[in-house]
Amino acid sequence: MTGLSIGIVVLLAAVGLLGIAVLAPGTPEVPMDRRRPFEANPPTTLTRLAASAVVSFERLLSGRNVRLFSRVQLENAGLRLSQAEFFILVAAGACVGFLVGMVAIGPLMGLLLAIFSTFVGHLVLRYLAGKRRTKFDTQLGDTLQLLSGGLRAGHSILRAIDAAAAESQKPTSEEMRRVITETSLGRDLLAALNDTALRMKNEDFVWVSQAIQINREVGGNLAEVLDQVNETIRERGEIKGHIKALAAEGKFSAYILIAMPFGIVGMLLAISPNYMNPMFSHPLGWGMIGASFVMMTIGALWMRKIIDLKF
Repeated sequence: MTGLSIGIVVLLAAVGLLGIAVLAPGTPEVPMDRRRPFEANPPTTLTRLAASAVVSFERLLSGRNVRLFSRVQLENAGLRLSQAEFFILVAAGACVGFLVGMVAIGPLMGLLLAIFSTFVGHLVLRYLAGKRRTKFDTQLGDTLQLLSGGLRAGHSILRAIDAAAAESQKPTSEEMRRVITETSLGRDLLAALNDTALRMKNEDFVWVSQAIQINREVGGNLAEVLDQVNETIRERGEIKGHIKALAAEGKFSAYILIAMPFGIVGMLLAISPNYMNPMFSHPLGWGMIGASFVMMTIGALWMRKIIDLKF
C-alpha cells in the first residue's frame, strides 16, 4: 500500500510539472520600456516536449470548429491559454484520474474519473468566469466615478474610458481596454459597450451603455447622468447584499446535502476499504450508483432553482 501511495504522488507531481511547463511564460511580463536585458535559460526536455505537444494539438484543431473549451470561454474566464493548452491540461487530468481510479478501485472507476475530468474543466471555467464577472460588478461603481470625473475634466467619452482602463484593476481594465481597441479598429462605441455587457452578463452596465446612447441622441450632461446611474446601481447593490444574506442559509444547506453522500462514501472507504467492494463490483451496485447520481442531480437542480433568486 505504501508503494501504491508513492506511485500516485509521483504521478501527480509529474503532471503538475507538465502543467507548469505549459503555463510558465518564456519571458517576464514587464513593459518593454522597463524591461532589463533578459537571457532565457536553455529549454529543458520537458519544456520542449510540452511545447511540441501544444503545437501539434494546435495544428490538429486549426480549421475545425471545436466548441469544447472554446476561445470565448477561456477569455471570459480570464485565462491566457490557447484552446490546445487547456485541452492538454484536461487530458493530463483525465489520465491521472484514470490511473488513480484503475489502481485504487478498478477500470470502471478509472473510466468514470477520466470522463469526469471534462466536467471539472467546464466547472473550473464557469467558476473563474463567475468570479471575474463578480469582480467587474463590484468595481462598476468606481469605474463610473472615473468616467464622470474624466468627463467633468473636459475629456471625451473615449478618453474617459481610456483613463478608466489605465486606473482600474482587472477585469475592468481589461474590458475597458478591449473597448478602446475595438473602437480604434473602427467599431462603433455603443456596439463595443453592449458586447461588454453581454460578455460580463451585467445588467447595470447595460444602463451605462443606454445612458451614453441617449446622450448621443439628445445631448445633455453625461457626467450627471452617469452619477445618477451610479447612485441607482449602489442602491441596487445594497438590496442585492440583503437578499444574498437572507439566501445564504439555504445555499449552505444545499452544499451540505450535496456533499454528504460523497463524504459518507469517503469515510467508509477510509475506515473499511472492503466494505464498499460489492457496490463497485456487482451490476446491482452499478445500477444503484447510476440511480443515485441521477437523483442527486435532480435534487441539486431543484435546490438551485429554489435559492437562485432573480432581482
